[in-house]
Formats: sequence, structure tokens, C-alpha cells
Amino acid sequence: MIYETVIFDFGGVITSSPFEAFNRLETKRGVPLHSVRKINSTNPHDNAWAKFERSEIDAAGFDLLFAEEARAIGVELEGSEVLSCLAGDIRPAMVAMLDTLKDRDFTLGCITNNVPTGKGSGMAQNEEKASAIAAIMARFDHVIESSKAGVRKPDPRIYQMMCEALDVQPDQCIYLDDLGINCKPAAQLGMAAIKVTSEEQALKDLHDLLDLPR
Repeated sequence: MIYETVIFDFGGVITSSPFEAFNRLETKRGVPLHSVRKINSTNPHDNAWAKFERSEIDAAGFDLLFAEEARAIGVELEGSEVLSCLAGDIRPAMVAMLDTLKDRDFTLGCITNNVPTGKGSGMAQNEEKASAIAAIMARFDHVIESSKAGVRKPDPRIYQMMCEALDVQPDQCIYLDDLGINCKPAAQLGMAAIKVTSEEQALKDLHDLLDLPR
């Protein structure tokens, strides 16, 4: 198969996973590990995260609703604490891959579930990081942010929106995401989906699919 387009998730792919920061917060607060992930996966299409990623509530509303959802599973966590963990560390090798693909005339897209908090599309906590993320985002031919589009992964519409914007068919695309639930609809549409478990694995799988020299 000849692929012309590579579409990336951002957090957990271009940057380190926010789940790593969530675990550090959970340890600091003395609550069970993966509490945030558990809250995230409960009522996943209409919980605090889902509403905030579609900009249906603001940061104050998220703070209150997330705290209620945490208490429902016996955990004391404020939504504001979790928001401070969202901006991961940039993965230089993934950014280098973006440049390699651009040099080889691939079309690049980014679909990111984000929330209207922090600075810029990467939800950075300071101007320096926001600037670095903005420079990465500029490498993409098109970016879809859930908080601006009002639709979030894994809704199939967001992948279709990207294909329409780039004027490509799904079977011409490779899609990378660190969450299997977000890879599934991409694959069902016909994209070659790569579930990212590490930077090294993602780069290897991408090299293999595109038959790039190492």
C-alpha cells in the first residue's frame, strides 16, 4: 500500500503521555494509581473530560464535575490539579520524524483531544513551552483540536473531517495514537493505525510501513 498522509495524535505521541504525570500526581496525593484513568473511562462520552474536550464546560465547571466523579469512586482529586499535568515533554525524535516526512513530501495532520486551558493547543504551562509546541504544530498541514471543533476522538467524524480537509482517502493514511480506543475508528475507516506504546516502537512501526531508510 502506498501511503501519502500521516496523521498524528499529539499528547502521548509527539509528547510524553499525560498518564505518566497523572501517576506522579496520584502518588503525591496518596490515591490509588490510575485513578484518573479510571475516572476518564467511566461514562467516557459524557463525563467531565468529554465535556471539557468539546468545550461544553469551562475550567471551573470541569474542576467541580471532575471532583464529583472522583468522589464517586472514593477518591479526593480536584480537576484543577489534573489540568496542571496535561502538557507532556516534547519527544525530539518524533519531531525529527515530522521533519523527515515533510522533506519526503508526505502530507501531515494532527488530531488532538485537548481542552481550553493553559497556553496554546498543547495546554502548556508557560510561554516557552507554548512557543515550542506552536513551532511543532506549524509543521502539520492541518490540525484539528477537539476543543475548537466541538467533536473529540473516538468519534469517527473527527477522522473524516481530517480526510476532507486534506483531500485524501482514509486508506491513503497512517494514523498514530497512544490509545487503542482512538485507533479503532481510524482502522475501521481504512487507515493503517499504529498504537503508540513508546517512542521507539512508534518510529519502528512507521519506518516499516513507509519502508523508510534507517
